[in-house]
Amino acid sequence: MEKSKKVTSLKAKMNLKRTLSDRCADRINSTFGSTAFFACHVCFFALWVAMNTGLIPGVETFDPYPFSFLTMVVSLEAIFLSIFVLISQNRESDVADLREEVDLQLNIKAEQEVTRILIMLDEIHDKLGITPTKDDRELKQMKKRTNLDKMEKEILREIKE
Repeated sequence: MEKSKKVTSLKAKMNLKRTLSDRCADRINSTFGSTAFFACHVCFFALWVAMNTGLIPGVETFDPYPFSFLTMVVSLEAIFLSIFVLISQNRESDVADLREEVDLQLNIKAEQEVTRILIMLDEIHDKLGITPTKDDRELKQMKKRTNLDKMEKEILREIKE
């Protein structure tokens, strides 16, 4: 009997293949997407506003209202963070696409196996001489192999309509 193979997570396999930039983007996303990062930003902005509106005695304002320098810094940060998010999302999309392809192939294989089992059961039924109580058209239809090309064309046609 064949020994069953250990199933390894597709995501784990893909994680092992990440490039340096992918790993950096994922690390930045996990850090900057945290509650701690949010709390640091709230404190930073509160301190910046307090310092530049004269609320802290003895501190000279360096970016008076409307805080142009802060706006530039935040805009640059947003640009870079959005790029890192897109890099990670693209990689996650690749993992999802691979997972979807594996699911499709497994479903096709399972459909073929079920069809074969139905044929075998029907043959056993015939060999035992059991007469059907009715003409089972559904069984005859289920015993036919699924035409994947035809199914794909029908789905594409329906999508276009």
